[in-house]
Amino acid sequence: MRLNGQTFLVTGGASGLGAATCHALVGAGARVIIGDLANSNGLALAGRLGSSAEFVEMDITNEAECEQAFELAGPLRGVVHCAGRGGDRLRILDHEGNPNSLASFREVLDVNLVGTYNVLRLAAARIAVNDLREGERGAIVLTASVAAFDGQIGQTSYAASKAAVHGMTLVAARDLASSAIRVNTIAPGVFNTAMLARLRVEIRESLEANVPFPRRLGHPGEYAQMALQLLENPYVNGETVRLDGALRLAPR
Repeated sequence: MRLNGQTFLVTGGASGLGAATCHALVGAGARVIIGDLANSNGLALAGRLGSSAEFVEMDITNEAECEQAFELAGPLRGVVHCAGRGGDRLRILDHEGNPNSLASFREVLDVNLVGTYNVLRLAAARIAVNDLREGERGAIVLTASVAAFDGQIGQTSYAASKAAVHGMTLVAARDLASSAIRVNTIAPGVFNTAMLARLRVEIRESLEANVPFPRRLGHPGEYAQMALQLLENPYVNGETVRLDGALRLAPR
């Protein structure tokens, strides 16, 4: 798919991996719709990116608001779904042997799994009406995590939600093949985003030391580079790509 002159929606586009993807898309000549929460920096980012960017308020867990955001976005050639949340860091049993919160588990799944499916279905409906170009109508890129494959203790809800995103990728690609829409997923490792910036220095250094090569945190621009490659390459479909420097997470 050619990116130049096409319009793409990036959820969670105001910061981190999403913001880097917005920058990369604009740099490739695309028009970008920055979808994010009302209290995000989306409007400011759109201002910095110029006339090729526009901000729309978007809560991926709110069906009506999400539908409205897609309506405001207009015709789309693709979507990169970066919006999500971290885990609750709760073990299955607390220190006294009591089962931990079911509500917390549901909240993580609501954002990371149900929210992802909400974006997937609305993006597919929007892209499916496009004319065929170079044999396809568009592409969708979802975001999972390496925790989908080797989640750590305390990541039950997060790992479950991201494993489900991985699980729906091939199914969605097969389902939407009849509409000429490709679906792929990126499973990032440890990236230098605001979420990790809140960690203590020694924890960040420990995470970096566990990455075989290159021995550092991932750069958001590297996620963006992969997202653009998945949008562009017409034969990549139904894949979950680990982007992690060969990292395999330890149990804790």
